[in-house]
Amino acid sequence: MAWEFRKLGPGENVAVEAQRDPFAAPKWAPPVWHMPEGLVLIVNLVRAAVRTLVFLIRNIVPVSVASALAWLGYRFGWTVPVLLLVLVAVGLSVWAVADRPSAVRWVVRPARSWWRRVSVYRRDWQPVLVTAGLTKVHKGREYLPSLVRVRCGPTSDRVLVRMLKGQAPDAWEKVSVNLAHGFGASLVRVRDGDRPGRIWLEFVRRDALAEPIPALPILDPADVDLSGLLIGRQEDGSPWRLRLLGTHVLIAGATGAGKGSVIWSTIRAVLPLMLGGLVEVWAIDPKRMELSFGRALFERYGRYSDDPKGGMVELLEAAAQDMNARAERFAGLTRSFTPTHEFPFRVIVVDELAFLTAYCPERDLRRRAESALAVLTSQGRSVGYCVIGAQQDARKEVNNLRNLFPDRIALRLDEDEQVDMVLGDGARDRGALADQISSLPEVGAGVGFVRLETSPDPVRVRAAYVSDHDIRAMVAFALPDVDVEGAA
Repeated sequence: MAWEFRKLGPGENVAVEAQRDPFAAPKWAPPVWHMPEGLVLIVNLVRAAVRTLVFLIRNIVPVSVASALAWLGYRFGWTVPVLLLVLVAVGLSVWAVADRPSAVRWVVRPARSWWRRVSVYRRDWQPVLVTAGLTKVHKGREYLPSLVRVRCGPTSDRVLVRMLKGQAPDAWEKVSVNLAHGFGASLVRVRDGDRPGRIWLEFVRRDALAEPIPALPILDPADVDLSGLLIGRQEDGSPWRLRLLGTHVLIAGATGAGKGSVIWSTIRAVLPLMLGGLVEVWAIDPKRMELSFGRALFERYGRYSDDPKGGMVELLEAAAQDMNARAERFAGLTRSFTPTHEFPFRVIVVDELAFLTAYCPERDLRRRAESALAVLTSQGRSVGYCVIGAQQDARKEVNNLRNLFPDRIALRLDEDEQVDMVLGDGARDRGALADQISSLPEVGAGVGFVRLETSPDPVRVRAAYVSDHDIRAMVAFALPDVDVEGAA
């Protein structure tokens, strides 16, 4: 058989078989090389040795333990390893009873992470990623993203992935539903990794926020931190701490979404500092329903207005005036604010922000309110002012000041487009499915997503539920000389 060789191009065959018929089209075919059997055996042995070495390195702890137990059983009999295992089990049990958090941190979670990595993610890694279209094939070779690390929490798993070269997190966000079904999770969120080229996949196994959270206890003044107020719980079971010092907070949610839970949990958290004169809450209540339960509390330790004929706007303008006076006083003296009795930290709570910026029938009042809010949100956080605004309508024409609120909370929303309106572009693609929160109060009230100024990744949270009875108890605690029923 004759062979003709020619200069190769990328992806072309090595040789071409010459045709007997000069008029027939050439037939390209690669040559067949017959390798010696000894060389084939050596190559297979090297491959097996490399795979064994990789397996031992990846599972060095369980392999070492199993090897040690096998050697003890061979050297001293089977009773020695069995007795040793019993002693270890007893020691772990005592540890778990004496200090359960540390036992969970150092033993239970690492063991569970290893088990789920082997039995869930590594086992189904290739078929799920191939089906989701996250692999690439080049010149007959399949390239697969690498599974780096698995960390298990009480309700979710965090999987660190090394993406393919040239791959972006957007490709994973588009197939998050495929990944969730492939690995048996209810939801998957894509987070930035520890370095370029890596991402975290957060697989949510169960909803840790399905049950309402009762009102949190009132802390001692020394335990209250304005840069991290405890008002609820995050999805991973950790406390939800809301920062007020040095920021402004926008809360958006449909009717019955639980905006009151966030507002009253925040007021409950700062109550000890209110009683100490270090914090004042100025409440604006256009609906005359939500904040009216604490009217006596606000009037004693701050200010309150529900007057639609100008009283609420005058309160905002007074806050803006005082803020400007503080700025003149602090100019050139300090760049960070610390609350004092002379200059307390002021929290301006507006229950229905859209009424002042869009729904108020008097145009002049709308203009004045918007001007005062713009001054407070653009200049107030450096001199001890924080604006907490709550609204139902997320459209920009209703509130064009939303970009002046660094921290935002999206509770249940009616439409998926509203998620990005509240939290910013791309928030829903990153897992902030606020439009899918349950409308049942016992399931979805107070549940939402938080997007902070310092992080683009939304975090699912739930605020504690402060009932009417809890509010009356707060007023009675702060004002023992006031008739609580009359104040409510």
